[in-house]
Amino acid sequence: MGVKSEKSMNIVQGSIRATVWRHGVLLSLAALFALPLVWMLLTSLKPQEQIVADPHRVLPVEWRPQNYLEAVTTMPYFRYLRNSLVLCAGTVIGTVFSCSLAAYAFARLKWPGRDALFGVLIATMLLPWHVTMIPRFVLLTKLGLYNSLAALICPTFLGDAFSIFLLRQFFLGIPEELSEAARLDGASEWGIFRRIVLPLSKPALATVALFQFIAAWNDFHGPLLYLSDPDRFPLAYGLQQFVSGYSSQTNLLMAAAVLYTLPIVLLFFYAQRMFIRGVATTGIKE
Repeated sequence: MGVKSEKSMNIVQGSIRATVWRHGVLLSLAALFALPLVWMLLTSLKPQEQIVADPHRVLPVEWRPQNYLEAVTTMPYFRYLRNSLVLCAGTVIGTVFSCSLAAYAFARLKWPGRDALFGVLIATMLLPWHVTMIPRFVLLTKLGLYNSLAALICPTFLGDAFSIFLLRQFFLGIPEELSEAARLDGASEWGIFRRIVLPLSKPALATVALFQFIAAWNDFHGPLLYLSDPDRFPLAYGLQQFVSGYSSQTNLLMAAAVLYTLPIVLLFFYAQRMFIRGVATTGIKE
């Protein structure tokens, strides 16, 4: 009994040491990646005089939260924020709506040429954005959408190859027996899609929505190409304009950068569990 007890104790101690080692490595990597964000936050709270006189000092000698108020009032921050939120909300709705329908057709319906057309769809992911930039600009201009947020929102209602692929792979993992049972009860394909597939696909839908939100939030070239009215510019373009005008005010630049980054960080922490679950459960089942 003594030998078995000692062996069990050694196993437990080895497991604890391995756990401590793994957590130590992960915390070290997390601290390394968080370092630029911490530096940005601390710099945004410093007076400009300290940054010029002693740029290597980590902590502020005087905490200046008013840098944020000055950054917000120096540029039309809330106007840019409103435009970004409208753009992100519209593109997220368009992407989730169109891609979920297309993914359901590719995953759950049988029709001639389905697999070949899906291969063509995947092949479009190889096309760089610059190839379709001019044709899309000409088309949207002729449709009268130039200089409006609709020029950036409407194309998302036509689907996105990566999001369709992601949702299709998730839909393939949903048991077909659920759909068959619903058909026996007289449910239509739309009813199966709306009442069975969508509720079971919340992690994948949240993942697609999060990807699209981040893409729209960080989009700079799209607004630069389709918008000419400064009142319609999103926050990404407004931040670039702020950098151009106040490049010598490092504390204000970092305050503006924190305000720009904060919504994405909060969104990820709020949705990280569902996001990770959606990525982890999206397989490659055929």
